[in-house]
Amino acid sequence: MEGLEQWKDQLEQLKSQLEPWKNQLEKCLHEAIEYLNQIPPVQLYAAIAVLLISTLLLLSIRLFKRAKSNTIILTGLSGSGKTVLFYQGTITSMEPNESTIVLNSDSNKKRKSKPVHIVDIPGHSRLRPKLDEFLPRAAGIVFVVDSLEFLPNCRLASEYLYDILTKASVVKKKIPVLICCNKNDKVTAHTKEFIRKQMEKEIDKLRASRSAITAADISNDFTLGVPEEPFTFSQCRNKVTVAESSGLTGEVGQVEQFIWECVKP
Repeated sequence: MEGLEQWKDQLEQLKSQLEPWKNQLEKCLHEAIEYLNQIPPVQLYAAIAVLLISTLLLLSIRLFKRAKSNTIILTGLSGSGKTVLFYQGTITSMEPNESTIVLNSDSNKKRKSKPVHIVDIPGHSRLRPKLDEFLPRAAGIVFVVDSLEFLPNCRLASEYLYDILTKASVVKKKIPVLICCNKNDKVTAHTKEFIRKQMEKEIDKLRASRSAITAADISNDFTLGVPEEPFTFSQCRNKVTVAESSGLTGEVGQVEQFIWECVKP
């Protein structure tokens, strides 16, 4: 009983200490209500609307930043060496391979480590439709080309790249594309400048031939280039760059830099 009485006394003391704060709060609330009553309704509603819109905008920006994709797609013709880039070893790829890697910051001390979701899409034409499953959440696309066997495969590679560059999911989101000229460690490998120019010429031929097809037969969502001008990758709505690499020797610095630019906060 004595302990209960002490507890009641402490409670009463606390109430008495909080009383001034209660009175002050009531006073502030009363003054705020009087102030609001003096504001014309139109101005008050406008201020509330501005506050709500600003709050929603800030929340949207934060959600957008949080939702930024960290998915990078690797694709290209079969035999281009993209899976070697993915696994650092020789493996035949027949299903999409997914993995999360962490880009280290050894080459740039100011760069923080970043987890990246890599998706390797098989180059076989029968399996390419799987690309559409991953494009909506792609932050970047690495299109791998075999620098050694480029000329025999130039048209097929250009057709595949053309299809990617004209997809709505790529154009509307302006997904950056890196044309990765792989196997450049070989003496007979073609340079990235040669590969870029040849692919631009092939795509120029493709857009000319496909423009002659009726609109009902065209499966692509967008057209490429500027009318009456030779096609170049600089005309694309999304950024297209060209780099060299060698999966077998581990020379993938330019690819890593591209990936970092795509997924950095």
